[in-house]
Formats: sequence, C-alpha cells, structure tokens
Amino acid sequence: MIKQLPLKLRAASKDDVRSQFAALCYRVKADRIEVLLVTSRGTGRWIVPKGWPEDGMTPADCAAKEAWEEAGVIGKAQDRCLGLFSYSKVISPGVTYPCVAMVYPVKVKSLAKEFPERKERKRKWFSPKKAAQRVAEPELARMLRDFDPRLLR
Repeated sequence: MIKQLPLKLRAASKDDVRSQFAALCYRVKADRIEVLLVTSRGTGRWIVPKGWPEDGMTPADCAAKEAWEEAGVIGKAQDRCLGLFSYSKVISPGVTYPCVAMVYPVKVKSLAKEFPERKERKRKWFSPKKAAQRVAEPELARMLRDFDPRLLR
C-alpha cells in the first residue's frame, strides 16, 4: 500500500479551500460495532468530527486531530479513505459554502474526559444503523450503515 504523504498547502485561505477531513470513530465491544457521533456547535445536530486540511499533516492525521478536539478521541486513524460526503458549511448567518468531506476510520482506544471542545459538544456511541438515522447527509448515512471495520484489513 502507498503511504499517504503530508499536505503542502499553498497560501489559500479557508474561504478558498472547501474540502474537509472527517473521522468515522469506532470501537468493537462484544463483537458489536459502535460509532461515535458528536453534536455540531451551531445547531446541535449529530455529525462526525471534521475539519479543514492543515499544512504538513496527512488527511488521516487531520481527521484524528479533529476527533481529539471535538470528541476527546484517543486512537489511531488509518490512511484509507472510506468515501466522501457533501454538505453546506455555515460560515456566518446567510453565508454557506459547499463542502466535501473525505472520511477516514479512527479506531478509538479511549475517550478523554478533558478535551478542547468538551463544553461545546455532546458525544454518544451508536450502532452504525442508528448513527445513520441521526445524520443529515445521505452519503454519510450510507457509509455509517455499511461500515464494517473487519473489511479494513
């Protein structure tokens, strides 16, 4: 397998870059797959952690960093992109950008009690089927519903 190289971003602002990296955080308990969702800061709807590309980081590393910041996830991201989903990113009232988020699996070892956005979000474990019912984006729902970490090997 070819290893993903770190990104080298030009002098572009976040207004110009409309791609994000997302983390599908998961664990296996008693042979049951569970995925972790967090609430968005603005509307409180259920989402997966995601954020902007960062210079010098791989997409998987960016996804893992967002999982830490938004959900307190301590774990390992894989360089394998599971797929992508599109959505409208609300920047300010009346201003939205079309975005595409590439999704990377993050195997959760543990959850920290203290993490950067703990006061701004809730986090909760769901079965893949229930998680798919909670998210608004159809492509993300399909990825969640079909997710099986045994197929990542």
